[in-house]
Formats: sequence, C-alpha cells, structure tokens
Amino acid sequence: MTSFETFASLHQNSKPLLLGNIWDANSARLLEAAGYKAIGVSSQATAASFGYEDGEDMPFELLLQLAKRVAEVVHIPLTVDLEGGYSRTVAGITENIKKLHDVGVVGVNLEDSLVGATRQLQALDNFQQLLLGVAENLRRSNVQVFLNIRTDGFLLGLPAALAEAVNRINAYEHSGADGIFVPGITQADDIAHVVQATQLPVNVMCLPGLPDFAELMALGVKRISMGPFLFGQVSGYVSQLAQQVIADQHFAVILA
Repeated sequence: MTSFETFASLHQNSKPLLLGNIWDANSARLLEAAGYKAIGVSSQATAASFGYEDGEDMPFELLLQLAKRVAEVVHIPLTVDLEGGYSRTVAGITENIKKLHDVGVVGVNLEDSLVGATRQLQALDNFQQLLLGVAENLRRSNVQVFLNIRTDGFLLGLPAALAEAVNRINAYEHSGADGIFVPGITQADDIAHVVQATQLPVNVMCLPGLPDFAELMALGVKRISMGPFLFGQVSGYVSQLAQQVIADQHFAVILA
C-alpha cells in the first residue's frame, strides 16, 4: 500500500487511530519510535515553537520546509494542520495542498473558521463551495490527500454547537471530505450524536473531560488527536528545568 492508503485504512479500524501531534523533526522521530502509526503537524505547537501565533501567522513556506524534513526522517504517514488553507481561494488552497503532497504529506486538516480579530465560523455555503472546488481539483490532478475537515462550533463554544456541527458535517460529507474533525467536543452523548450523523470517520481532540480511549472506541470515534498538549507539557518541563538550574547554581537537575 502507498502511504496515503495506509493512512486512510487507519481510519477504518474498530480501534481509533491515535495521532501523535508533532512540531519538529525530533518530536516526529520520538513519536515514531514510541510506536505511533501516524503523526500530524500541530499548527499551534509548531507556530509556538517558531515564535509565531496560531492562525496562519507562521509563513506557509516554513510549514512546507518542516513537512519536507519530517517526511524525510520518518517512515509513517504524515498529515499537516493547514488551518484555513493559507489562502481564501480554491486555486490557492489546492496549490498549497499539492506542494505539501509533493514533499510527502498524505493528509491535511482544513478548518471552517478563520482567525481575524476573533475566530469566527465561515458561512456554510462559502466553505462548502471552497471544499467542493478543492476536492475536485485534487481529484482531477490525481493528488491523493486525506481531507480531514474541521468544524469549530464546539471549539468556539456556540450555544447550539451540536446542531451546527451536524448541519455542517452533513454538508461536508457530500463535498469531498474524507474525515470530520470536531475539536472541543467532550461529552459522550454529543460525540455519539456526531458519529451517528455521518458515514465519515470522526476525529476528536485531547481536552479536559474527554472520555478515555476505550469509551471513545465504543462511541465509534475513529481518530484521536493530542493537539498542542504534548508540546505544552514539554515546554513547561523545559521551563522548570531552566529555572531550577538558576536556583541550584549547578547542572545536576539536567544531568540526572
């Protein structure tokens, strides 16, 4: 099987795909060595690691260089969080996905919200037409990339988040999506409702209150992401060690 076929098949098992979210080549190597079957570039973690804010603040060319290097040093499928696509046109988003595909990426996340002064959902009709165009362009070019489409009603805390998510999922399922990503959803009843609303594999993300992996499997979830939280723990630990060196006035804490 190709790497794309392997990645797609990992979304069809009874046991959910646990996606290891990375921010550089070293974290990619570590997660591959730990036994992860696929990895994904976390936009928030990667932006922070380069000193940028999340929300397409980091230049696309830097993201492309990172993806290229990661694909060179690991042997498991790599997907990339492309946020809003780093463009607002079908042609621009398609071109960015093709560039990622050409360096070894087999999947992307595209989200239906955009970051401006605040993060807001795009109009459903506009985003659906964008997705239709991107999916069709990729198909015509014979570019196989797993389109994991993120809907952000729960992430934004909308009062009718479940109804909004189901409405958008139904639209995206018929517009070229290969998977559905619902970050922010944590309640078992809501997760079950979303899973039952689509034939596509559903992806959830690490957050306080998220059920454990066994319960998520029972609910029918097919992919679980860790988002930026591993990066946050690593960064916090580095900060603690750095402070401890100053406090101790020796290096014992980092030589242990």
